[in-house]
Amino acid sequence: MTSGIVIVGAGQAACQAIASLRQMKYEGAITLIGDEKYLPYQRPPLSKSFLKGEVDPDALLLRPVDFYEKTACKVRLGLPAAFIDRSSQAVVLASGESVKYETLILATGARARTYPGLDDSVATRVHYLRSYGHGKTLAEHMANAAKVAVIGAGYVGMEVAASARQLGLEPTIYESSSRVMQRSVGSLFSSWIQNIHAAHAVQIRLGVAITDIEHDSPTGLFSVSTKQGAKQDFDLVLIGIGAQANIELAAEAGLECSRGIVVDARCATSDPRIFAIGDCSEQDHPIYGPGFCLESVQNAIDQAKCAAAAIVGGPQPPSTVPWFWSDQYGHRIQVAGIAADYDEQIVREGKNENAPFCSRAVWYLRQGRVIAIETLDAPEEFMRGRSYIKNQTLVSAETLVPQG
Repeated sequence: MTSGIVIVGAGQAACQAIASLRQMKYEGAITLIGDEKYLPYQRPPLSKSFLKGEVDPDALLLRPVDFYEKTACKVRLGLPAAFIDRSSQAVVLASGESVKYETLILATGARARTYPGLDDSVATRVHYLRSYGHGKTLAEHMANAAKVAVIGAGYVGMEVAASARQLGLEPTIYESSSRVMQRSVGSLFSSWIQNIHAAHAVQIRLGVAITDIEHDSPTGLFSVSTKQGAKQDFDLVLIGIGAQANIELAAEAGLECSRGIVVDARCATSDPRIFAIGDCSEQDHPIYGPGFCLESVQNAIDQAKCAAAAIVGGPQPPSTVPWFWSDQYGHRIQVAGIAADYDEQIVREGKNENAPFCSRAVWYLRQGRVIAIETLDAPEEFMRGRSYIKNQTLVSAETLVPQG
């Protein structure tokens, strides 16, 4: 039995919500409920430095252990929430315990999308990468592997492939679309990333339809077959075909849901006593329009601050530009905004004095205003692009200061 604010989900958004509530002078009780047994931790390193053994697990924590004591936050870990009883304002845990709330924040995140149609003997042996447990298991298996199949060429797939190659493994990437990172970046930028992987001898199979993934128990090997007739054996298989928002708890409680839990500009759901933040939410965006679902650290932080301000009755923080990043083979990939419905594309290349690479950028404009930018080893260009998007600055190819 408790009250005050209850937060379900223990990731980036939840951790920021706790910090923001206390910074905004909220003095009531805060309870954090998480189904994993770990305190909130960083997920981006799981496919990069953590997988390569370059970071200690304790360094993944978003906040030190004593943060929760200092913020007087009651932490309940390893306790999945079973359902929300809106009439009595309570979260009922899988154990049967009922946790009362005055205000509820859903920060349930998203889960890896599972590969459809796999035989049970295979489904339990392929790898996904969404949690610390996933990362730990994958790292252990990669230590004894030579050939790795990566199904899906999104951020996770490309990062795991890069990490595997840097560990001396032989990754092969399978992608059903015609290019890598198709849902994340434009075609030109996509080709740059593909060329980097090809230069590191990564096999990339585009436009393929996988017909079967099999596992041979005696040898422990997997085989991947495609409609194009190719069949190849691997020591392990990583599935990286996207994520889906964890909306079941909200949907079963009768909250409005679509691809995510639908929220307004304040991150409030269709029940004004319940908020949703981070990867599980769906919100209208002032620049990119309705039905906006965004999986990013920055969005989780921004929405946590937004919800905290709404709960304490404070002014709403200014809207920010969505951005994403990735490290692959020492290259820094940074993307800001969403490249949709643009009418002009500006490509720029030059020498980055801080890195032994050619820095590159693609700017996307709509009616003379920047709506997105994709950069490779060009941090200053990226920061300028973010500023232009935020301020809706009118630009042209002539007004962009040349690199080099």
